[in-house]
Amino acid sequence: MTMIQPRAHSRKKIAGLYLVTDRALCGNRGLEEVVSLAVQGGAACVQLREKDLPTRPFVEEAKRLKALLSPLRVPLIINDRLDVALAAEADGVHIGQEDMPCDIARRLLGPNAVIGLSVETWEDVEAAELMDVDYLGVSPVFATPTKTDTKAPWGLEGLTRIRAYSSHPLVAIGGISRDNAADVILAGADCAAVVSAICAASDPRMAAADIQAEISWALKKKQRNKQHLIHP
Repeated sequence: MTMIQPRAHSRKKIAGLYLVTDRALCGNRGLEEVVSLAVQGGAACVQLREKDLPTRPFVEEAKRLKALLSPLRVPLIINDRLDVALAAEADGVHIGQEDMPCDIARRLLGPNAVIGLSVETWEDVEAAELMDVDYLGVSPVFATPTKTDTKAPWGLEGLTRIRAYSSHPLVAIGGISRDNAADVILAGADCAAVVSAICAASDPRMAAADIQAEISWALKKKQRNKQHLIHP
């Protein structure tokens, strides 16, 4: 049996509010402005997702975001494209079940890169337990129009089941907003990934701040509950 190698201490931790970009939803503000405002509001990680952008402009965009985010110590994760992640010197990559295998991604990106993996079925969750990944993207938790190529939603019960089984940090994604961000954290997620609730917001900074406040409240509540179990 292949065992998971210890994670390198220099990898950046993924926690809190995780912004996943959608250029079309950003509208006239533009992607970089929305990312900047979201980070001001509390986004702790940014995933650049570009399904249709050619390679060169994708790399150029990634480099601009890297220059924006690095001084703020906010990790930049590239969706799917290892070549873009390497070219832009991004902090890591998020891959799906049909993308580059995790072991090859790790070999190409090196021991310090952040690698996230989408899990859409229970079989995916079981297989991921033996993989050297830094988090699992539980996808989708709720139905969402921004992810149309995924399996049935996990729901909060599915998220709790994964938390009970998996040793990996969990990033919940799919239909997450201010209204349910605390719920997904309390159900077992370490991080809430948001797309339209920030990218399409009239005030991305305030939208991010509101969602981050819900996440922080839920994380503190989980910590209090944990301490109560240890010291009743």
